Order: sequence, then structure tokens, then C-alpha cells
Amino acid sequence: MAKGWSFSRLGGFKKRADKSTRSNFESQVKANLEKAKVPFEYETLKVPYTTSHYYKPDFILSNGIIVEAKGLFLPEDRSKHLTIKKQHPELDIRFLFMKDQYISTKTKANKYSDWCKKNGFQYHIGTVIPKKWIEEEKAR
Repeated sequence: MAKGWSFSRLGGFKKRADKSTRSNFESQVKANLEKAKVPFEYETLKVPYTTSHYYKPDFILSNGIIVEAKGLFLPEDRSKHLTIKKQHPELDIRFLFMKDQYISTKTKANKYSDWCKKNGFQYHIGTVIPKKWIEEEKAR
């Protein structure tokens, strides 16, 4: 979304009156604080937090290879898989992409395959898991 705009489920996109906040609601709260002369800071603190998630692989071959079938490979998917790889380097996760699409529609710089190469994941394009993966010996 472009800066200076906010989205409401009921009203759709609207131009924000105060571009120093992230929503019209926050702008209203800020204005009320200022009107009441209440000292405050806006988004000056960063608090790290951790959440616990579970990963459910799409397909697990008998040799232990995990195959993720992806039509779309969204930013949250990419982030999730980097975290999983970091925390569970023993897992052999590979991607089967429907198409080798560009990661972003804004730039034609990187495709799904480029991301996999950069981050050390094996991949294949198509709807059939490569026979080589299926016949691969189980890792010891």
C-alpha cells in the first residue's frame, strides 16, 4: 500500500490526514493526545518477541526428503522456510514449484529458483516429483 493511504474494511482506501501515523485511527488518537496536551511517543520502542509455530510438510518421501508443493511462494513462506532451515538443519526440505515465477511483480530480478539457489534449497519446476529424489538413498 502506498504511503499516505489507509484501508478500512467498510470504507476501502482513504487518504490519511496525518501521514506521520500508519492509520486514520492512530491519527485520531494522536490528535486527541495532542489536544489534551498529554506527552507521548509514537512507535519509538521496538520489542522483540517470539511465537511458537508448527510446520506441517506437504509430502514426506520414504527416504525422509520433505517436498513442499508451491503454486505461490509468498514472502511469509520464504521467511518461514529460512527460519525452519536455521532451527532444523537436519531436515532435507525441497520445493516443487508449479512455475518458476518472479518473486515480485515490481521487479523481474529474482525467480523462485534464484531464491532456492541463494538459500541452499533444492527445487524442481512442474507437478511431478523428480524420480531422482524418490530413488535417493535415505540419509544416515
